[in-house]
Amino acid sequence: MNYYNTLIEVAGDCPTKRALVPQARDGKTTKAVVEYEILAKHPYSHTEEDIAFETYAVVHDIPKEIWPKERKQFLSKGHPHLRVSPLAKRYGWGIHNNAAGKIALIAVESSRYKQLLEDPQTTKVKAFRSTRA
Repeated sequence: MNYYNTLIEVAGDCPTKRALVPQARDGKTTKAVVEYEILAKHPYSHTEEDIAFETYAVVHDIPKEIWPKERKQFLSKGHPHLRVSPLAKRYGWGIHNNAAGKIALIAVESSRYKQLLEDPQTTKVKAFRSTRA
């Protein structure tokens, strides 16, 4: 499930040209909010598997004491990569996976995003579009 030395580029149909912080909807924490909070507070300290499970656990109110058991079960099934994350599809965040597979958010308008786009050592993949082309 993890990428290495890869930039997940903002989706081609992303509605914003600047990175936005996702907000809760109707008082409920969304997947985008959970992913953002984890990655903004702890850049390059989580893998995609970590993010996928922790987001699932928080959104579904799974008690922390059973996370190890739930994580094993959760990861035994296939799950989409962060290429389907609303952060890259809707909110203007590139997602950089370093050589160790650890992740950080990169604002689409930043010089770091441009630098990663131009780096021949970094693999680039686009986030999935929200609409059909």
